[in-house]
Amino acid sequence: MMMDDRNIRELAALSYSLAKWILLSILAGAVVGTATSFFLLVLGKSIGFINGLPSWRFALLPIGLLTSAAVVRLFAPDASGHGTEKVIEAIHQRQGRIAFRVVPVKLVATVITLASGGSAGKEGPCAQIGAGLMSVLASLFRFEEPDRKKLVICGISAGFAAVFGTPVAGALFGVEVLYVGQMFTDVLLPSLVSGITAYLVSMHWGVVHSSQAIFLIPDYSGHVLAWTIAAGVFFGLVSLIHIEILKLGEGLFRKWEVHPLAKPLAGGLLLLSVTAVAGSRYLGLGTDTIDAAMAGEPIPHAAFLLKSLLTSITLSCGGSGGIVTPTFFVGAASGSLFATLFGLDRALFSGIGLVAVLAAAANTPIAATIMGIELFGSKAAPLGAVSCVVAFLISGHRSVYPSQILARSKSTALVLEEPARMDATRSSPRFSRLLLAKVWRYLRPRIRIVMRDIDRILSERRKLNP
Repeated sequence: MMMDDRNIRELAALSYSLAKWILLSILAGAVVGTATSFFLLVLGKSIGFINGLPSWRFALLPIGLLTSAAVVRLFAPDASGHGTEKVIEAIHQRQGRIAFRVVPVKLVATVITLASGGSAGKEGPCAQIGAGLMSVLASLFRFEEPDRKKLVICGISAGFAAVFGTPVAGALFGVEVLYVGQMFTDVLLPSLVSGITAYLVSMHWGVVHSSQAIFLIPDYSGHVLAWTIAAGVFFGLVSLIHIEILKLGEGLFRKWEVHPLAKPLAGGLLLLSVTAVAGSRYLGLGTDTIDAAMAGEPIPHAAFLLKSLLTSITLSCGGSGGIVTPTFFVGAASGSLFATLFGLDRALFSGIGLVAVLAAAANTPIAATIMGIELFGSKAAPLGAVSCVVAFLISGHRSVYPSQILARSKSTALVLEEPARMDATRSSPRFSRLLLAKVWRYLRPRIRIVMRDIDRILSERRKLNP
């Protein structure tokens, strides 16, 4: 059967859109992959240089935080905090417009923060650098708002894919992180192409992605499923603690009425104080501890709390960096704790915790599940998926990214008044229409029948014994 004119026009429009976005996505992946690789290589050299200094290098921490905060304050205030949050805010509130000066300032400030020992991540700056470059590219091409936002999302996906070596998870993260309960599928193909391209470009430039330990995946059974669900509940609660600690630190430093540059100095001294008691493993990226947990080595029980605390201090006082790498630390350390408490495989539950706490804290269960598959293999998919979704539900309407839009409630148990930012969401529990209501509707007629029978029996007895 011949196609009519409408189908031909539709096919032509879709073909044009496909070709356009494949080309733009490849360009985005190449540009962001190159910029991200430069950042990661400079960061690696800087951390290696500082770590090679004697023990007095820890005294550089307050100086580094002060310098980082001063650079951001003087040249690009929009580059403050953890980068992914600023990108989400720009997409929702400024049509994806990000000033170009944010890119070099974010790069320099993050290198200074992490090299001097600040507790933060490297993915947020990569997402912000990628989004900033794509915003500039969209301005050069004079894109309208929808195409601008789509290209900026490609920048997020490309940055995330390049920094962690997980191209599919990176693509999905860029799409999923903007809204909770809603995904725009028209951005999926560009995000995938840009993420894969950025990953390949980063490998070409010599970026080495950390390899995770391969642990033994048990055969699936009811027993294993029960422990996985229980772990998901635990990781959801851990993510709540993580979110609240970050929020508490931000609130305290914001309310502290002193000169802005006094805050990073005080924050650096606080970090040194905690380090003097707990050790230096909680400074910097913390990848050594993540690798140790993934290898099944014992981890201090309070490690995830201390990492949340130090990350909160670093980012709240004026340091620059991301939030996902510390979230990986929190997830892996809490997974090790869960396994230790119940006599389970530490390596297995550290891996599950790494992705499940990310799913709950960032509200990205699909991206986190795919990341688990890319890092640990397809056999881990069922366990990771179950734990990620359970943790995502337990964390409720909270997020490490306050600018996320809650488009749909996570459960019918919570009534959402209207879509809103995560930090302005209003929802209320709905018990009357849940299981108890269904049980009551089932029992009510039967109770009435029983009461009528009791009345009848009592009436008959009164007649027999007047």
